[in-house]
Amino acid sequence: MCLAIPGKVKKIFDDHTAEIEIGGIVKNASLDLIPRVVVGDYVLLHAGFAIEVIDQEKALEIFRAWEGKLD
Repeated sequence: MCLAIPGKVKKIFDDHTAEIEIGGIVKNASLDLIPRVVVGDYVLLHAGFAIEVIDQEKALEIFRAWEGKLD
């Protein structure tokens, strides 16, 4: 099974990579699979690649599930 992790795009670089914040940790990831990303978007990350843009509510729902705080 594969796991994709949500994160928020903090910076985008000229080489089409980005700084992505995941729960306070910042990682670099490739944006090659989703070309229309802007700073502030939430994305799903897998194996060093951003694979999908998701809305903020979906990202926060995933974070709450990890913390066991779903209604």
